[in-house]
Amino acid sequence: MKRIFSGIQPSGTITLGNYIGAMKQFVELQNDYDCFFCIVDQHAITVPQDRLQLRKNIKSLAAMYIAVGIDPKKATIFIQSEVPAHAQAGWMLQCVSYIGELERMTQFKDKSQGKEAVVAGLLTYPPLMAGDILLYNTDIVPVGEDQKQHLELTRDLAERFNKKYNDIFTIPEVRITKVGARVMSLQDPLKKMSKSDPNQKAFISLLDEPKQIEKKIKSAVTDSEGIVEYDKENKPGISNLLSIYSIFSGETIDEIVQKYEGKGYGDFKGDLAQVVVDALTPIQQRYYELIDSEELDQILDEGAQKANAIASKMAKKMENAMGLGRKRK
Repeated sequence: MKRIFSGIQPSGTITLGNYIGAMKQFVELQNDYDCFFCIVDQHAITVPQDRLQLRKNIKSLAAMYIAVGIDPKKATIFIQSEVPAHAQAGWMLQCVSYIGELERMTQFKDKSQGKEAVVAGLLTYPPLMAGDILLYNTDIVPVGEDQKQHLELTRDLAERFNKKYNDIFTIPEVRITKVGARVMSLQDPLKKMSKSDPNQKAFISLLDEPKQIEKKIKSAVTDSEGIVEYDKENKPGISNLLSIYSIFSGETIDEIVQKYEGKGYGDFKGDLAQVVVDALTPIQQRYYELIDSEELDQILDEGAQKANAIASKMAKKMENAMGLGRKRK
């Protein structure tokens, strides 16, 4: 059975974008693959974090993984910092990374732009991400479109390590969803939906109440034409909303467009809000059952134990390949 690895940062509210771009895929893939889903808390500290809030976010994300439908009997769910091999692998892969290729990463450029001082972890984030993936002999990595560049670097680092030291890494494939892989901001449809957006109307959280969801969708930026049609280039706002509708309803975009022929954005937005609320209600109910439960702690303990068993073996292989440590008789 092929293996999948993916992770999400516990850096705040989980949005529809996170769900559609990553978590929804996780649920679909767990039936056919050996899945490892990680809460990548070590990545989160590349930018300043409040330690108490970070701990709260870690548990919240773990609960959300399960609430959206990931079954801990089918998939391994664990916290990155509870598996020491991730930091070890990240350091070893830094030592085969070039500063130039790290500086070319779009996310590094975006997050460091205009800052007087930038922490080294922001620059060396991609080798740690590569370590996350390569430790598990990962075959496929399901990610949002914005992570494609990092995955290409992961493949490059794996090939470089294999060639320079020893052929131990599986070269992972990238899997990106076609429709809705990149959910855009409700207030600026040319920009990705982000939980860090200062405008709260720009994103929908998976824990938003029905009235909040309705209000945000009804105030979503569209255009003055009032015709429900998919045209990403000329009508990015309504096209983004059509993608969201399609994903949550299971209908194709063409079917939805036909349904609203002759109707305006008001009808469409009202129905879309209900579709999203209906989809999120059972997720929210399960989340609140889990968040402070012993069940959640047990799932994370078991996940860390299983991940440690696999990752520590690969970290040892990496060390042996690079000549680290003592040779045992």
